[in-house]
Amino acid sequence: MKRSVRVLLLSLVVLSIAVTAAFAAPILRMATTTSTDNTGLLDVLAPEFLKDTGIELQWVSVGTGKALELGKNLDVDVLLVHAPDLEKKFVEDGYGVNRREVMYNDFVIIGPASDPAKIKGKTVREAFITIASKKATFASRGDNSGTHAMEIDLWKRSGIEQPEKESWYIQTGQGMLNTINIAAERDGYTLTDRGTFIKYEDNHKGNPPLVILVEGDEVLFNQYSVIAVNPVRGDHIRYDLALKFSDWMRSDKVQKMIGEFTLLGKPLFVPNAK
Repeated sequence: MKRSVRVLLLSLVVLSIAVTAAFAAPILRMATTTSTDNTGLLDVLAPEFLKDTGIELQWVSVGTGKALELGKNLDVDVLLVHAPDLEKKFVEDGYGVNRREVMYNDFVIIGPASDPAKIKGKTVREAFITIASKKATFASRGDNSGTHAMEIDLWKRSGIEQPEKESWYIQTGQGMLNTINIAAERDGYTLTDRGTFIKYEDNHKGNPPLVILVEGDEVLFNQYSVIAVNPVRGDHIRYDLALKFSDWMRSDKVQKMIGEFTLLGKPLFVPNAK
């Protein structure tokens, strides 16, 4: 009798595990930037994606350079990143397919409200030249992220080569929020995307140690795109799920959600699926 009961219970446990496995949500693995994670946007989108598609979104947030490497190594199925030149090369080299634009914001140069280098209101080029000439502290992510790639390009546009060799230039090797905090501790400047700055501003209840000093220059445009990892490179790549995510991100419903995602009453991203 006891043996029969044990066999019955064991059978029920095995059946329960089998049923759970059968109905478990398929998982889409994504590499994305720190800005989409730090701002809280993905915390809003992921549950809605599961609700709409039955697919669980799991992500790791790193710099765009690292995200692309994860794609090359077939560690993820899809990317949500913001370094167009690097992304296009990723696709041209056969690592990714179906690059689709989904949203944008812009970059801004921030620094202490006292603005010791006096860059407020200058163009980006003038601001970078001034920071270098006055040897004002500048904190760089230094991590091959989309923001770091933009920053390096802006130094070159300003005629300043190899700022990393200067004592006033700090490479944090960290994400955007940590880099902003390091800049604040050093009474220095940094480049950030607007979405992460608004999150930083919200963390300080609208009164942050660093403020926006340079903005609005057309070179500061910051495009975000979804790229599926090329399925021909690995049988385990969930290309079907990646395409569903890409289509979902570009749907009218989600584009509206992105546009309505705000902190302190300010939008962090602007939808622009075409």
